Amino acid sequence: MNIIVDYGLGNLGSVSRGFARAGIETKISRDLKEIKNADSLILPGVGAFRDAINALNDLELVQPIKDFVKSGKYMIGICLGMQLLYEKSFEYGEYDGLGLIEGNVDFLDIDLKVPHMGWNNLKFEKNNDEILKFIKEDSYVYFVHSYYASSSNKELVAFAEYEKKIPGIVRKENVYGLQFHPEKSGQVGENILKAYKELIEK
Repeated sequence: MNIIVDYGLGNLGSVSRGFARAGIETKISRDLKEIKNADSLILPGVGAFRDAINALNDLELVQPIKDFVKSGKYMIGICLGMQLLYEKSFEYGEYDGLGLIEGNVDFLDIDLKVPHMGWNNLKFEKNNDEILKFIKEDSYVYFVHSYYASSSNKELVAFAEYEKKIPGIVRKENVYGLQFHPEKSGQVGENILKAYKELIEK
């Protein structure tokens, strides 16, 4: 079973329906045994980094998530869930993240409107990554965020240009992060999740 981690922050129903449209069966859970035995983990999230990491710590989910990643099985973080993968965030202070990907999450300090909200096209950094299998470069996806992963050079798979280079998809080994919402990105988002389905079913 693919587990959507329930830590109290996230549009869980919308994420679950988005994965279902891609043919991925999921269960929303915070049960430690179910997380440990999952086929893959999905880490959603909306809101502030501080609240999210505090909730994960309060529920004692941080170490189980790290242990799951060490097992080699796939995990995908969405929006705030992607930001939680990094070492630190500076949203409303300085907070340690899961540390699964090197780098920080910083405020999107630009002249354009923030939050970065709406449809933006993706440019490919790594054309051969499996997650891009069913989409074309310049496909549009839906973003809603005011903070971004400011240092994702090695892990960068695809990005959007919004005055700055905004990491849209990152990957470190078996861990993926999507800054945009695939469940709100129409057929393109569904096709990204279908590619993820092939990965977790290998």
